[in-house]
Amino acid sequence: MTANQQPLLQLTYIRFVVICAQTCALTFAILYLHLPISPWFSGSALLLLAFLNLVTYARLHSAFPVTSLELFSQLLADCIIYGFLLYHTGGGTNPFVSMLLIPLIIAVMTLENRYIWIIGILVSLMYGILLRDYVPITPMFGHQHGVTDYLDIHMVGMWINFLMTAIVITYFITHLNRSLQAQQKALIESRETAIHNQQLLSLATIAAGTAHELGTPLGTMRVLLHEMSKDPRLDTEQQEDLDLLQQQVQVCAGKLKEMARSVEEEQSSEHTTLATEFMQDIIEQWKITRPEVTFALNVKADLPPDLRSTTALRQAILNLLNNAADANPQGIRISLTWDKDDVFIRIRDFGPGLPIEQADQLGKPFITTKGGGLGIGLFLTSSTIASYDGDVQLYNAEDSGTITEVRLSRRAVHG
Repeated sequence: MTANQQPLLQLTYIRFVVICAQTCALTFAILYLHLPISPWFSGSALLLLAFLNLVTYARLHSAFPVTSLELFSQLLADCIIYGFLLYHTGGGTNPFVSMLLIPLIIAVMTLENRYIWIIGILVSLMYGILLRDYVPITPMFGHQHGVTDYLDIHMVGMWINFLMTAIVITYFITHLNRSLQAQQKALIESRETAIHNQQLLSLATIAAGTAHELGTPLGTMRVLLHEMSKDPRLDTEQQEDLDLLQQQVQVCAGKLKEMARSVEEEQSSEHTTLATEFMQDIIEQWKITRPEVTFALNVKADLPPDLRSTTALRQAILNLLNNAADANPQGIRISLTWDKDDVFIRIRDFGPGLPIEQADQLGKPFITTKGGGLGIGLFLTSSTIASYDGDVQLYNAEDSGTITEVRLSRRAVHG
């Protein structure tokens, strides 16, 4: 919704209130007070306002944006219709004359200065003219008691007008402030997303450059280790150490190759599976790399939803499991639940918990609670989960340890 669309929508609601209130007031004045008001002129003004309101409401459902000039034209039309209606219903003596302020207030809250000044000058001139030129509606009473009754009704009308004007102004300003706050929030989120994406791009660029640069030293190490392993003077223990080093170098080289073809692997590795099978596969892989952990898995006793399993998503959950194991590998509790909208994975460890001074910063790049950590694991994990319309929340448990909660949107991860 554009900046001027929300105020124009609120204007249609205000017009509806004005039409209903003026219809009731005119009906009361003509039928009960027998005031000399022409139902044709006043009725045509209200019908014109109602027609304008219907056209405006239908226009708001189109794809065209609402410009400042269009909103100004709408407010200008309101001023003219209100002035025409007031001219035939007592002018400045009409207790509802202050409704001329409604277009001015909306203009002040939404439009540029030039439009505000035009509306302000217009309503001021109209009010001044209506104090002198108007169709009088004061009845000619034959005794003082009737005049007093009429003045009392006039005062009541002024009170009702003040009350309605206060309600309309409060309603409009409240909704407009909410709309402005929502737009400001969306702008802040958009900026944060742009910064987040820029950080991801920077990390990806650094990772690609590092992967390319590490290829040469790893190749050199592989050649040297192969030559060293041929030395006949090596004993059995030294030979085992060299074999282990060769294996680790091979693992590093394999990881670099995986990084180079990550996009292709991501597309080829994607498949649909049940949420329970998805979690079981991750835990099986986790147990191989972290054989020291002990854990308990609790799964909701219901028909599990389908998930679109990808390498990135599996790695993200695996990173969180490894974080829990780093905190304390013993007694980790894992639960898998879901509802009609989301899938939830909760990981509970019994480690030292989150430091209070860093709790709000976790998930940002290069922020870590580990002494030797780089601070990008949780950042990349959060980014991956966010791409599935989900989020990651970490908070301290009541007694000790950390609870990590992953929420995945079923719409985003459905197969």
